[in-house]
Amino acid sequence: MHPLVPVAVTATTEIIRGALRLRVNVAYTQALRAAGLLPLVLPVLDPEDADAALDGVAGLVLTGGEDVDPARYRATPHPKLGDVHAGRDAFEIALVQAARARGLPTLAICRGVQILNVALGGTLVQDIATEWTNPNVHDGEWARTARVHEVEITPGSRLARALGTERPVVNSMHHQAVGTVAPSLAMVARAPDGIVEGVEWPTDDWWLVGVQWHPEELWASDEPWDRNLFAAFTEVVRRGVTVS
Repeated sequence: MHPLVPVAVTATTEIIRGALRLRVNVAYTQALRAAGLLPLVLPVLDPEDADAALDGVAGLVLTGGEDVDPARYRATPHPKLGDVHAGRDAFEIALVQAARARGLPTLAICRGVQILNVALGGTLVQDIATEWTNPNVHDGEWARTARVHEVEITPGSRLARALGTERPVVNSMHHQAVGTVAPSLAMVARAPDGIVEGVEWPTDDWWLVGVQWHPEELWASDEPWDRNLFAAFTEVVRRGVTVS
C-alpha cells in the first residue's frame, strides 16, 4: 500500500456563527484522500508566505469559491459581480507563482482555474449570462452532482489523457469563466457554447491542469472520468517529477 502523499489545498474565510473561520468544502478532501493523497488545508496567508506554504507538500490544489476581483486583470466591475476576497486573490496568485517556480504539480478547479489564468496574465468573463452569446446554463446549485453538459477536449492533451475521454459530461456551477487565456497556457477544453472548460501548461516542465467544472463532486459517480483526473494528479505527485 502506498503511503499518503501530502498536497496543499486552498481555502477561503467566512463568518460562521459570529466568528471568521477557515472553510473548504469537504468534497475536495474526500476526493483527494480517496485518490491516495493527504490533503492539508492552507489558511489564507500573506502573499509573502506563499513559497514557505508549499514546503513539505508534493502538489497544490486550487479550489473553488468567490469571484476574482476584476481589478486583478484591469477590468471594470460588472453589475453581476459577486463577493470577492482580496486577501485570497493575493495569496493564491502568489501560490501559483511559487508553484511555477518549483514545478510543483498543480490541479486547479473552478475558481482555481480562473485565479490561475489571472495569475498568469489572462482575463475572465465576469458574468456568463450577460456577457456570452447563447450560453448554456452554467450556474446552478442543482447541478452540483448532475452531469449537465458535454465538454470537448483536445485529443492528446494532458487533460484528455488524464480523464481517459475527449467528451466527458460534467457538472456546472459557475457564473464566471476564463476569458482571454493567459499567454503561457494552452486552452484544451470547451463547453458546447464555447466557454473555456480546461487549460494546461503546454510543456513537460510543469504538470498543471485546470478545469472549470467540479470533479471533486463526481469522483464517486459511475463514470470514471473525474476519478481518473485525481488518479493522474496522484500519479505525478507520487513520482515527484514534473513531466506528464
